[in-house]
Amino acid sequence: MDLLLYLALVPALGVAAQWIAWRTNLPGILLLLVFGVILGQFVQVDEYLTLLTGGNEQAGPNLLFPLVSLSVAVIMFEGGLSLKLTELREAGSAALRLCTIGAAITFVLAAIAANYTLGFDWRLAFLLGGILTVTGPTVIGPLLRQVRPSRRVASTLKWEGIVIDPIGAILAVLVFEHLMLNAQDASVGGILLTLLETAAIGVLLGGIGGVALGFSFKKFWVPDQLQGVAALAIGLLLFAISNHFAHESGLITVTILGLWLTNQRGLDIEHIVEFKENLRTLLIGVLFIVLGSRVNIDDIMAIGMPGVLFVVILVLIVRPVSVFASLAGSALNRQEKSFVAGLAPRGIVAAAVSSVFALKMESHAAHIDIPGADQLANVTFLVIVATVAIYGLSATALAKVLGLADTSTNGVLIAGADAWVRDFAKELVKAKISVLLVDTNYNKISKARVDGIEASCANILNEHVVEELPLSGIGRLLAMTPNDEVNSLAVRECTHLFERSQVYQLSFNQENTHHRRGMTKNLMGRELFGKTNTFSELRDLHAAGARFKTTPLTEEFTHEDFLENYGNSATLLCTIDEDGSLEFDTVDQPLLPKPGQQLIAIVSAMVVPDDHAAHPASDAAQGNATDRTGRSEKS
Repeated sequence: MDLLLYLALVPALGVAAQWIAWRTNLPGILLLLVFGVILGQFVQVDEYLTLLTGGNEQAGPNLLFPLVSLSVAVIMFEGGLSLKLTELREAGSAALRLCTIGAAITFVLAAIAANYTLGFDWRLAFLLGGILTVTGPTVIGPLLRQVRPSRRVASTLKWEGIVIDPIGAILAVLVFEHLMLNAQDASVGGILLTLLETAAIGVLLGGIGGVALGFSFKKFWVPDQLQGVAALAIGLLLFAISNHFAHESGLITVTILGLWLTNQRGLDIEHIVEFKENLRTLLIGVLFIVLGSRVNIDDIMAIGMPGVLFVVILVLIVRPVSVFASLAGSALNRQEKSFVAGLAPRGIVAAAVSSVFALKMESHAAHIDIPGADQLANVTFLVIVATVAIYGLSATALAKVLGLADTSTNGVLIAGADAWVRDFAKELVKAKISVLLVDTNYNKISKARVDGIEASCANILNEHVVEELPLSGIGRLLAMTPNDEVNSLAVRECTHLFERSQVYQLSFNQENTHHRRGMTKNLMGRELFGKTNTFSELRDLHAAGARFKTTPLTEEFTHEDFLENYGNSATLLCTIDEDGSLEFDTVDQPLLPKPGQQLIAIVSAMVVPDDHAAHPASDAAQGNATDRTGRSEKS
């Protein structure tokens, strides 16, 4: 295989693995590692780099790991951009405890386990303990989106997963420099001084970069098209400068940089976040494929039962002890602590750091002669594969047993609470579909609550409000206010919460849908209820006496029978499968109801002839539906 084909194949495999993971709900990182190991049986990236450098066998690692470090910096920067300080109200204390007390316990217990099960020298055992202190935001993030636990638990795990990565890397640096390279001169004072120096440099450079970027963006000194790449370039530069002065402090720098930018009021970085998310997805795929291909499966298997025992101790003893000890007396209840204790997969940072230190030990072989040092990266990859598989396959079941998550995502978030929307929501609730209404009109929200519908008086366009909404069990948005612009902005604001395929919008009238006054299609969600059914038409039908009706379909009473029975007096809105799956009728994908489903339709009080002025498809009805405010209720 030539180099060009290899360079094109790696990202393609990375995307394929993550697509398969999305389709099957399997852990994406696990599939990436499997793909990488399989690729490594045929081609090795080190061989290409050796050939390119004229036969230098150290060229592969020497060229590869700086690129890996920069890629990890991008991933950590994107992680920092996802850290909202508002989450600390619920998760701050727990996350702090996990990243301090919990990290220390994990560090010590993992080192002890490595010494007694793997037979590692104490110095190597503590180095491994530092590396395995990290969890894995690249693994935890997708798992949290899949499991959807309570907001407090999700925030705690997200903060721990991102903040603990630089801490684990720094612990590994301290062990390497003070217990391996300078074992004779090691002292508590020297270790503390290195720790403070590393933290200070990382925080200082990250803060300076955040202030500079934020100020330049607010002053519009950087055009929009350059803001994403400017943030990336500055982040990578600060990462390299920080690491130059203190090893691994760059991880702190880029995390602080992202944290600062995302929490600046009045600063719109949505386009930067989207750019970083796409880049992170690509880099994760490439990194795990490449690093996985460097793993020799025979070396992993050679670890044998000691490796299996080590993993079991990490999962069943080290993680639970560190969690329950560090969270004793915290606000988290027993079920929440148990779920946190049952989720600690290792990810890309552990893989990258272990590989870097394995290379460093090779380059310092004359000064470091520790039996088993060549097994450091192999043991780390064994732990990554095992923990990703264990936690990835058990997280959903554990959350369900503990009652922390509604694994169903059939619920709907509805923007808007007009009378007909409330009645539609009541029909969904009767069918056991979770519904949350959001509207700024308190009168409408009060009426919804009286009807037994969960509702929030808030602005759907406020990002802070959206983050606070109770979205457990909710997996789609219906933007159904009487204002097309508000609907489109709601779609834009909520796209990061749901898949694009699950974000819907109802146009106000036909003129706004198909004429120059209408919204550009790329700014809209999926159009609801067919081409001829709009907000104004459904509102008017409801005001004229039409009501929502749920009808079970059977082999004896099919959709065709329903149409024959109700004719054009019924407008199909959605269907509910036997397993509770909810599907809406849309312009791009009209529904074809079948036996076993329930269909929800709005049925007119009387049949309206096709040529009558009140029929939704008639020109007269469309011409009358020009009121863009749609105010049918008193504010």
